[in-house]
Amino acid sequence: MRALANHPDHPDRLFAAPAGGGIARSDDGGRVWRSSSNGLPDAQVTALAVAAEAPGTVYAAVAGDGLWLGEDAGRTWSFVMDRPWIEEAEQDVLALASVNLASGMGGIWLYAGTEKGLTRVPDCFCRWQDVVAGDAMDALVSGAAPPPEAPLPEGEPVLALVSAHTAPEQLYAALPSGLWASTDGGATWQRRSSLHARALAVAPADPGHIAAATDTELKLSRDGGVNWATLAAL
Repeated sequence: MRALANHPDHPDRLFAAPAGGGIARSDDGGRVWRSSSNGLPDAQVTALAVAAEAPGTVYAAVAGDGLWLGEDAGRTWSFVMDRPWIEEAEQDVLALASVNLASGMGGIWLYAGTEKGLTRVPDCFCRWQDVVAGDAMDALVSGAAPPPEAPLPEGEPVLALVSAHTAPEQLYAALPSGLWASTDGGATWQRRSSLHARALAVAPADPGHIAAATDTELKLSRDGGVNWATLAAL
């Protein structure tokens, strides 16, 4: 599996991106799966996210292509956005998170992790932009917003990204340098541990309760990523 997503309002409905392309959907907690790729290009899906405010809306990032939207719980798909342009090239999206924070443009944010760092787009899909502190509309109009004082490390890939359902300003990101956390919607970050995770999940009711998959283990933290216990070997 290259990606997995669901929503707390529908815990038994899962979306998965198998290696090799397409999307599979389960409505019984993963017991039975069926294809849910109608309209998607024949390419690898690299990231999935369910919309924070609309559990019937799903986002999929497709390698070499862009961002796709399924507004009927993934039964059909439509293209909505090119890949983000960072460092003079389009970058594939490695991780997606729908973040229930007002964008200032009549919607909420979709955050994306790429090989070159973090970016985001309002769910009106007007344009990809950097994560900045303060009012995003003012930053977009001025074009001269100051950089955050503590961004994620420059140039590192963002391998996984999650937003806490009950505290959307609380974000976690997995980078090669470790597990990073933000309490202000991604404007500033702090490294919580050196854990090298490939996938993350945060408990819907407790933003400090995180699960992480490494190359060899499934880990659990109950203090926001500072300390970890091993749940299982992979």
